[in-house]
Amino acid sequence: MQLPDGYSEVAAGKLATVVTSLQMLQPPVLRSERAEAPWRIRAVPAPTVQWYRDLYARVGALWLWCSRLEMPLEQLASIIRDPAVELYALSVDGRDEGLLELDFRDPGHCELAFFGLGAELLGQGAGRSLMNHALRMGWARPIRRLWVHTCTLDHPAALAFYLRSGFSAYARQVEVFDDPRLTGLAPRTAAPQVPLIEPAG
Repeated sequence: MQLPDGYSEVAAGKLATVVTSLQMLQPPVLRSERAEAPWRIRAVPAPTVQWYRDLYARVGALWLWCSRLEMPLEQLASIIRDPAVELYALSVDGRDEGLLELDFRDPGHCELAFFGLGAELLGQGAGRSLMNHALRMGWARPIRRLWVHTCTLDHPAALAFYLRSGFSAYARQVEVFDDPRLTGLAPRTAAPQVPLIEPAG
């Protein structure tokens, strides 16, 4: 279903975001990254659900990530432990502060399913290091396409970052969903840049 031109009302208690899907069809030239960075990127070949959810919640709190928090534990475990899914953590001083998830379950394709950093690392070059790692690992397998989506609830610079990294936009959608701060999936103080609009009564 396509939305009509003009304004479409969003119910109180819901969030609406514009989702942009992007792809690349061949490996790009990697952009330069910070030398002697204080972080390292490590593979996480046998993740626990508790580890994943903790990192996912911390990295995604400011952007209201919630899909993996509401997912049944068994379903989440089956995804993150699938041999066609690769997980990486960006660590600083022994603490995981960045998450990268590459999904190869669709043959010939790689989805950059989740990509994010803790707030204290934003603007320090960690994102470029993690993206270059994603591109190397994604194109290390025999794929024809690497794709990702971002939305207007993400960091304001996210879309431009993906474009600079070599992705091209190919589709746009509007997503409407329950505000996770009102369902208990996220603290009410999360994402203060996004106003809470509660249902009346």
